[in-house]
Amino acid sequence: MAAENPRGAMFRVITPNQHSRVTNVELFFDLVFVFAVTQVSHTLLHHFTPLGTVHVAVLFLAVWWVWVFTAWVTNWLNPELTPIRILLFAMMLGGLVLSTTIPTAFEGRGLWFAIAYATLQVGRTAFWMFATPHHRTAVRHNAIRILAWFSVSAVLWIAGGLSQGETRLWLWIAAVIWEYIAPAARFWVPKLGFSSVEAWAVEGAHMAERCSLFVIIALGEAIIVNGATFAELEWTASNILAFISALVGAIAMWWIYFHRGAEAGSERISRSAESGRLARLAYTYLHTPIVAGIILTAVSDELVLKHPAGHSDMRTIVSTIGGPLIFLVGTILFKHAIRGFLQLSHGVGIVLLLALSWFASDLSPLWLSVATTMIMIVVAVWESVSLGAAPEEAKGH
Repeated sequence: MAAENPRGAMFRVITPNQHSRVTNVELFFDLVFVFAVTQVSHTLLHHFTPLGTVHVAVLFLAVWWVWVFTAWVTNWLNPELTPIRILLFAMMLGGLVLSTTIPTAFEGRGLWFAIAYATLQVGRTAFWMFATPHHRTAVRHNAIRILAWFSVSAVLWIAGGLSQGETRLWLWIAAVIWEYIAPAARFWVPKLGFSSVEAWAVEGAHMAERCSLFVIIALGEAIIVNGATFAELEWTASNILAFISALVGAIAMWWIYFHRGAEAGSERISRSAESGRLARLAYTYLHTPIVAGIILTAVSDELVLKHPAGHSDMRTIVSTIGGPLIFLVGTILFKHAIRGFLQLSHGVGIVLLLALSWFASDLSPLWLSVATTMIMIVVAVWESVSLGAAPEEAKGH
Protein backbone atom coordinates (compact mmCIF):
# COMPACT_ATOMS: atom_id res chain seq x y z
CA MET A 1 0.00 0.00 0.00
CA ALA A 2 2.81 2.43 0.90
CA ALA A 3 4.53 1.84 -2.44
CA GLU A 4 1.36 2.90 -4.28
CA ASN A 5 1.28 6.23 -2.49
CA PRO A 6 1.78 8.92 -5.18
CA ARG A 7 3.38 11.19 -2.59
CA GLY A 8 6.17 8.66 -2.01
CA ALA A 9 6.53 5.31 -0.27
CA MET A 10 7.59 6.88 3.06
CA PHE A 11 5.06 9.73 3.03
CA ARG A 12 1.77 9.87 4.86
CA VAL A 13 -1.27 8.80 2.87
CA ILE A 14 -3.61 11.79 2.77
CA THR A 15 -7.29 10.84 2.88
CA PRO A 16 -9.81 13.58 1.97
CA ASN A 17 -11.85 14.87 4.93
CA GLN A 18 -9.79 12.80 7.36
CA HIS A 19 -7.09 14.23 9.60
CA SER A 20 -3.76 12.49 10.13
CA ARG A 21 -3.48 11.53 13.78
CA VAL A 22 -0.48 12.05 16.01
CA THR A 23 1.15 8.64 16.34
CA ASN A 24 2.42 6.92 19.47
CA VAL A 25 6.01 7.07 18.27
CA GLU A 26 5.74 10.86 17.93
CA LEU A 27 4.51 11.06 21.52
CA PHE A 28 7.35 8.77 22.59
CA PHE A 29 9.83 11.03 20.79
CA ASP A 30 8.43 14.04 22.65
CA LEU A 31 9.47 12.55 26.01
CA VAL A 32 13.05 13.61 25.27
CA PHE A 33 11.86 17.19 25.11
CA VAL A 34 10.20 16.98 28.52
CA PHE A 35 13.76 16.51 29.76
CA ALA A 36 15.06 19.27 27.47
CA VAL A 37 12.50 21.78 28.78
CA THR A 38 13.41 20.84 32.36
CA GLN A 39 17.08 21.39 31.58
CA VAL A 40 16.37 24.80 30.06
CA SER A 41 14.32 26.00 33.06
CA HIS A 42 16.83 24.68 35.61
CA THR A 43 19.73 26.23 33.73
CA LEU A 44 18.00 29.60 33.75
CA LEU A 45 17.20 29.24 37.45
CA HIS A 46 20.87 28.68 38.30
CA HIS A 47 22.28 31.25 35.83
CA PHE A 48 19.70 34.01 36.14
CA THR A 49 21.97 36.90 35.20
CA PRO A 50 21.78 39.10 32.08
CA LEU A 51 24.49 37.03 30.38
CA GLY A 52 23.04 33.76 31.64
CA THR A 53 19.62 34.74 30.29
CA VAL A 54 21.12 35.34 26.84
CA HIS A 55 22.84 31.94 27.02
CA VAL A 56 19.61 30.17 27.95
CA ALA A 57 17.66 32.04 25.26
CA VAL A 58 20.06 30.74 22.60
CA LEU A 59 19.78 27.20 23.94
CA PHE A 60 15.98 27.35 24.15
CA LEU A 61 15.69 28.64 20.58
CA ALA A 62 17.88 25.73 19.44
CA VAL A 63 15.77 23.15 21.32
CA TRP A 64 12.53 24.55 19.90
CA TRP A 65 13.94 24.61 16.36
CA VAL A 66 14.98 20.94 16.51
CA TRP A 67 11.55 19.92 17.74
CA VAL A 68 9.42 22.05 15.40
CA PHE A 69 11.35 21.06 12.28
CA THR A 70 10.95 17.42 13.27
CA ALA A 71 7.22 18.08 13.60
CA TRP A 72 7.22 19.42 10.04
CA VAL A 73 9.03 16.36 8.69
CA THR A 74 6.77 13.88 10.51
CA ASN A 75 3.80 15.82 9.14
CA TRP A 76 4.97 14.69 5.70
CA LEU A 77 6.63 11.33 6.40
CA ASN A 78 4.68 8.44 7.90
CA PRO A 79 5.91 7.60 11.44
CA GLU A 80 4.10 4.26 11.34
CA LEU A 81 6.74 2.98 8.90
CA THR A 82 9.83 1.30 10.34
CA PRO A 83 12.47 3.56 8.68
CA ILE A 84 10.75 6.69 10.04
CA ARG A 85 10.50 5.13 13.50
CA ILE A 86 14.21 4.31 13.43
CA LEU A 87 14.90 7.92 12.44
CA LEU A 88 12.92 9.16 15.45
CA PHE A 89 14.62 6.69 17.80
CA ALA A 90 18.03 7.86 16.56
CA MET A 91 16.93 11.43 17.09
CA MET A 92 15.90 10.57 20.63
CA LEU A 93 19.48 9.55 21.32
CA GLY A 94 20.77 12.77 19.80
CA GLY A 95 18.13 14.73 21.72
CA LEU A 96 19.25 13.19 25.01
CA VAL A 97 22.86 14.17 24.29
CA LEU A 98 21.68 17.67 23.42
CA SER A 99 19.57 17.91 26.59
CA THR A 100 22.23 16.63 28.97
CA THR A 101 24.73 19.21 27.70
CA ILE A 102 22.40 22.22 28.13
CA PRO A 103 23.57 23.19 31.67
CA THR A 104 27.24 23.28 30.58
CA ALA A 105 26.83 24.17 26.90
CA PHE A 106 28.71 27.44 27.43
CA GLU A 107 31.33 25.70 29.52
CA GLY A 108 32.97 22.32 29.06
CA ARG A 109 30.43 20.52 26.87
CA GLY A 110 29.83 23.13 24.21
CA LEU A 111 31.27 21.00 21.43
CA TRP A 112 29.03 18.08 22.40
CA PHE A 113 25.98 20.35 22.26
CA ALA A 114 27.01 21.72 18.87
CA ILE A 115 27.70 18.31 17.35
CA ALA A 116 24.43 16.88 18.66
CA TYR A 117 22.44 19.84 17.39
CA ALA A 118 24.06 19.96 13.95
CA THR A 119 23.70 16.19 13.53
CA LEU A 120 20.01 16.30 14.41
CA GLN A 121 19.18 19.11 12.02
CA VAL A 122 21.34 18.02 9.09
CA GLY A 123 20.72 14.27 9.52
CA ARG A 124 16.93 14.52 9.71
CA THR A 125 16.76 16.85 6.71
CA ALA A 126 19.06 14.60 4.65
CA PHE A 127 16.84 11.61 5.50
CA TRP A 128 13.77 13.52 4.33
CA MET A 129 15.52 14.50 1.10
CA PHE A 130 16.47 10.90 0.26
CA ALA A 131 12.96 9.69 1.22
CA THR A 132 11.39 12.08 -1.30
CA PRO A 133 10.88 10.49 -4.73
CA HIS A 134 12.48 12.21 -7.73
CA HIS A 135 9.14 12.89 -9.42
CA ARG A 136 8.14 15.19 -6.52
CA THR A 137 10.51 17.90 -7.73
CA ALA A 138 9.14 20.82 -5.67
CA VAL A 139 9.33 18.90 -2.38
CA ARG A 140 12.77 17.46 -3.16
CA HIS A 141 14.12 20.90 -4.04
CA ASN A 142 12.64 22.19 -0.80
CA ALA A 143 14.56 19.55 1.15
CA ILE A 144 17.76 20.48 -0.69
CA ARG A 145 17.25 24.16 0.18
CA ILE A 146 16.70 23.42 3.87
CA LEU A 147 19.68 21.07 3.96
CA ALA A 148 21.86 23.82 2.48
CA TRP A 149 20.78 26.34 5.13
CA PHE A 150 21.27 23.86 7.98
CA SER A 151 24.68 22.89 6.63
CA VAL A 152 25.81 26.51 6.84
CA SER A 153 24.50 26.92 10.38
CA ALA A 154 26.11 23.59 11.37
CA VAL A 155 29.49 25.12 10.60
CA LEU A 156 28.68 28.04 12.89
CA TRP A 157 27.47 25.75 15.69
CA ILE A 158 30.55 23.54 15.57
CA ALA A 159 32.91 26.51 15.22
CA GLY A 160 31.25 27.92 18.34
CA GLY A 161 31.66 24.61 20.14
CA LEU A 162 35.38 24.71 19.37
CA SER A 163 35.63 28.30 20.65
CA GLN A 164 35.39 29.76 24.12
CA GLY A 165 33.64 32.61 25.93
CA GLU A 166 32.23 35.48 23.90
CA THR A 167 33.37 33.96 20.61
CA ARG A 168 31.21 30.90 21.23
CA LEU A 169 28.24 33.06 22.15
CA TRP A 170 28.48 35.27 19.05
CA LEU A 171 28.93 32.31 16.70
CA TRP A 172 25.90 30.57 18.20
CA ILE A 173 23.82 33.76 18.05
CA ALA A 174 24.76 34.03 14.37
CA ALA A 175 23.71 30.39 13.86
CA VAL A 176 20.34 30.97 15.56
CA ILE A 177 19.66 34.14 13.55
CA TRP A 178 20.61 32.35 10.33
CA GLU A 179 18.22 29.49 11.06
CA TYR A 180 15.34 31.67 12.21
CA ILE A 181 15.41 33.91 9.15
CA ALA A 182 15.52 30.87 6.84
CA PRO A 183 11.74 30.13 6.70
CA ALA A 184 10.94 33.83 6.30
CA ALA A 185 13.48 33.93 3.43
CA ARG A 186 11.78 30.80 2.03
CA PHE A 187 15.15 29.02 2.10
CA TRP A 188 16.46 30.84 -0.95
CA VAL A 189 19.54 29.26 -2.50
CA PRO A 190 21.33 29.99 -5.79
CA LYS A 191 19.86 28.32 -8.90
CA LEU A 192 16.89 26.81 -7.02
CA GLY A 193 15.65 30.21 -5.82
CA PHE A 194 12.81 30.47 -3.29
CA SER A 195 10.70 27.55 -2.10
CA SER A 196 7.09 27.53 -3.27
CA VAL A 197 4.02 27.72 -1.07
CA GLU A 198 2.84 24.39 -2.52
CA ALA A 199 6.00 22.65 -1.30
CA TRP A 200 5.15 23.71 2.27
CA ALA A 201 1.60 22.35 2.36
CA VAL A 202 0.92 20.49 5.61
CA GLU A 203 -1.83 18.36 7.14
CA GLY A 204 -3.13 21.21 9.26
CA ALA A 205 -4.85 19.40 12.12
CA HIS A 206 -1.76 17.27 12.70
CA MET A 207 0.54 20.31 12.86
CA ALA A 208 -1.83 22.10 15.24
CA GLU A 209 -2.03 19.06 17.51
CA ARG A 210 1.74 18.57 17.53
CA CYS A 211 2.37 22.16 18.66
CA SER A 212 -0.40 22.04 21.24
CA LEU A 213 1.24 18.92 22.66
CA PHE A 214 4.50 20.83 23.11
CA VAL A 215 2.56 23.44 25.08
CA ILE A 216 1.32 20.56 27.25
CA ILE A 217 4.95 19.43 27.67
CA ALA A 218 5.96 22.87 28.93
CA LEU A 219 2.96 23.16 31.27
CA GLY A 220 3.47 19.61 32.52
CA GLU A 221 7.13 20.26 33.24
CA ALA A 222 6.18 23.33 35.26
CA ILE A 223 3.66 21.35 37.34
CA ILE A 224 6.15 18.53 37.95
CA VAL A 225 8.84 20.95 39.12
CA ASN A 226 6.36 22.76 41.37
CA GLY A 227 5.20 19.50 42.91
CA ALA A 228 8.74 18.24 43.48
CA THR A 229 9.83 21.55 45.01
CA PHE A 230 6.75 21.77 47.24
CA ALA A 231 7.24 18.20 48.47
CA GLU A 232 10.72 19.05 49.75
CA LEU A 233 9.64 22.15 51.69
CA GLU A 234 8.27 22.49 55.20
CA TRP A 235 4.63 23.32 54.61
CA THR A 236 3.63 26.76 55.81
CA ALA A 237 0.68 28.98 54.98
CA SER A 238 2.88 31.04 52.66
CA ASN A 239 4.28 28.26 50.52
CA ILE A 240 0.94 26.43 50.43
CA LEU A 241 -0.62 29.59 48.99
CA ALA A 242 2.34 29.95 46.60
CA PHE A 243 1.82 26.36 45.44
CA ILE A 244 -1.90 26.98 44.84
CA SER A 245 -1.11 30.20 42.98
CA ALA A 246 1.37 28.40 40.73
CA LEU A 247 -1.10 25.63 39.94
CA VAL A 248 -3.98 28.02 39.25
CA GLY A 249 -1.66 30.11 37.08
CA ALA A 250 -0.79 27.03 35.02
CA ILE A 251 -4.49 26.19 34.70
CA ALA A 252 -5.19 29.76 33.52
CA MET A 253 -2.46 29.45 30.88
CA TRP A 254 -3.95 26.14 29.74
CA TRP A 255 -7.39 27.74 29.55
CA ILE A 256 -6.17 30.76 27.58
CA TYR A 257 -4.40 28.57 25.02
CA PHE A 258 -6.68 25.53 24.75
CA HIS A 259 -10.23 26.65 25.54
CA ARG A 260 -10.62 28.57 22.29
CA GLY A 261 -7.27 29.08 20.60
CA ALA A 262 -6.02 25.54 19.96
CA GLU A 263 -9.26 24.31 18.40
CA ALA A 264 -9.69 27.50 16.35
CA GLY A 265 -6.14 27.14 15.06
CA SER A 266 -6.72 23.54 14.04
CA GLU A 267 -9.91 24.41 12.16
CA ARG A 268 -8.38 27.46 10.48
CA ILE A 269 -5.24 25.71 9.21
CA SER A 270 -7.24 22.67 8.08
CA ARG A 271 -9.38 24.90 5.86
CA SER A 272 -6.56 27.13 4.62
CA ALA A 273 -5.50 26.97 0.99
CA GLU A 274 -2.02 28.07 2.14
CA SER A 275 -1.55 25.77 5.11
CA GLY A 276 2.23 25.94 4.88
CA ARG A 277 2.30 29.72 5.13
CA LEU A 278 -0.02 29.68 8.16
CA ALA A 279 1.95 26.87 9.81
CA ARG A 280 5.17 28.82 9.34
CA LEU A 281 3.78 31.93 11.04
CA ALA A 282 1.32 30.64 13.65
CA TYR A 283 3.05 27.45 14.72
CA THR A 284 6.74 27.67 13.82
CA TYR A 285 7.36 31.28 14.87
CA LEU A 286 4.54 32.41 17.16
CA HIS A 287 4.59 29.36 19.41
CA THR A 288 8.16 30.25 20.39
CA PRO A 289 7.14 33.02 22.87
CA ILE A 290 4.20 30.93 24.10
CA VAL A 291 6.49 28.10 25.19
CA ALA A 292 9.20 30.51 26.41
CA GLY A 293 6.66 32.28 28.61
CA ILE A 294 5.58 29.02 30.23
CA ILE A 295 9.21 28.04 30.92
CA LEU A 296 10.00 31.44 32.45
CA THR A 297 6.88 31.17 34.61
CA ALA A 298 8.07 27.78 35.86
CA VAL A 299 11.30 29.43 37.01
CA SER A 300 9.25 32.05 38.84
CA ASP A 301 7.12 29.40 40.53
CA GLU A 302 10.19 27.68 41.96
CA LEU A 303 11.67 30.97 43.19
CA VAL A 304 8.41 31.97 44.88
CA LEU A 305 7.89 28.55 46.47
CA LYS A 306 11.32 28.64 48.06
CA HIS A 307 11.24 32.31 49.11
CA PRO A 308 7.63 33.54 49.38
CA ALA A 309 8.30 36.31 51.93
CA GLY A 310 10.25 39.56 51.83
CA HIS A 311 10.65 42.00 48.96
CA SER A 312 10.79 40.68 45.42
CA ASP A 313 14.26 40.80 43.87
CA MET A 314 14.93 41.42 40.18
CA ARG A 315 15.01 37.70 39.30
CA THR A 316 11.59 37.16 40.85
CA ILE A 317 10.09 40.25 39.22
CA VAL A 318 11.44 39.44 35.77
CA SER A 319 10.28 35.83 35.85
CA THR A 320 6.95 36.32 37.64
CA ILE A 321 5.79 39.16 35.40
CA GLY A 322 7.87 38.35 32.32
CA GLY A 323 6.66 34.76 31.99
CA PRO A 324 2.93 35.54 31.72
CA LEU A 325 3.72 38.67 29.68
CA ILE A 326 5.71 36.79 27.03
CA PHE A 327 3.06 34.05 27.00
CA LEU A 328 0.26 36.57 26.39
CA VAL A 329 2.22 38.38 23.68
CA GLY A 330 2.77 35.06 21.88
CA THR A 331 -0.85 34.00 22.37
CA ILE A 332 -2.40 37.25 21.16
CA LEU A 333 -0.24 37.15 18.02
CA PHE A 334 -1.03 33.46 17.46
CA LYS A 335 -4.77 34.07 17.77
CA HIS A 336 -4.49 37.11 15.50
CA ALA A 337 -2.88 34.89 12.87
CA ILE A 338 -5.74 32.41 13.00
CA ARG A 339 -8.69 34.75 13.72
CA GLY A 340 -7.64 37.99 12.06
CA PHE A 341 -8.27 40.22 15.08
CA LEU A 342 -6.42 41.08 18.30
CA GLN A 343 -8.06 39.63 21.41
CA LEU A 344 -8.96 42.58 23.69
CA SER A 345 -8.75 40.45 26.85
CA HIS A 346 -5.14 39.54 26.07
CA GLY A 347 -4.24 43.16 25.34
CA VAL A 348 -5.69 44.27 28.67
CA GLY A 349 -3.79 41.47 30.43
CA ILE A 350 -0.54 42.68 28.86
CA VAL A 351 -1.23 46.25 30.00
CA LEU A 352 -2.08 45.10 33.55
CA LEU A 353 1.14 43.08 33.78
CA LEU A 354 3.18 46.06 32.60
CA ALA A 355 1.42 48.27 35.15
CA LEU A 356 2.10 45.71 37.88
CA SER A 357 5.84 45.91 37.15
CA TRP A 358 5.89 49.47 38.53
CA PHE A 359 4.83 48.24 41.97
CA ALA A 360 6.44 44.80 41.91
CA SER A 361 9.43 45.64 44.12
CA ASP A 362 7.06 46.68 46.94
CA LEU A 363 5.31 43.30 46.92
CA SER A 364 6.48 40.01 48.36
CA PRO A 365 7.16 37.21 45.88
CA LEU A 366 4.00 35.47 47.11
CA TRP A 367 1.67 38.40 46.51
CA LEU A 368 3.35 39.22 43.23
CA SER A 369 2.63 35.65 42.12
CA VAL A 370 -0.98 35.90 43.31
CA ALA A 371 -1.40 39.20 41.44
CA THR A 372 -0.13 37.78 38.14
CA THR A 373 -2.30 34.70 38.56
CA MET A 374 -5.36 36.90 39.10
CA ILE A 375 -4.57 38.81 35.92
CA MET A 376 -4.32 35.54 33.97
CA ILE A 377 -7.67 34.42 35.42
CA VAL A 378 -9.25 37.70 34.29
CA VAL A 379 -7.89 37.16 30.76
CA ALA A 380 -9.16 33.56 30.63
CA VAL A 381 -12.63 34.39 31.92
CA TRP A 382 -12.96 37.51 29.76
CA GLU A 383 -12.07 35.64 26.57
CA SER A 384 -14.41 32.76 27.38
CA VAL A 385 -17.35 35.07 28.09
CA SER A 386 -16.73 37.37 25.12
CA LEU A 387 -16.29 34.59 22.56
CA GLY A 388 -19.05 32.55 24.11
CA ALA A 389 -21.46 35.42 23.58
CA ALA A 390 -20.27 36.19 20.03
CA PRO A 391 -22.24 34.92 17.03
CA GLU A 392 -20.80 31.78 15.46
CA GLU A 393 -19.96 33.52 12.18
CA ALA A 394 -17.90 36.14 14.05
CA LYS A 395 -15.75 33.49 15.68
CA GLY A 396 -14.27 32.47 12.38
CA HIS A 397 -13.05 35.99 11.58
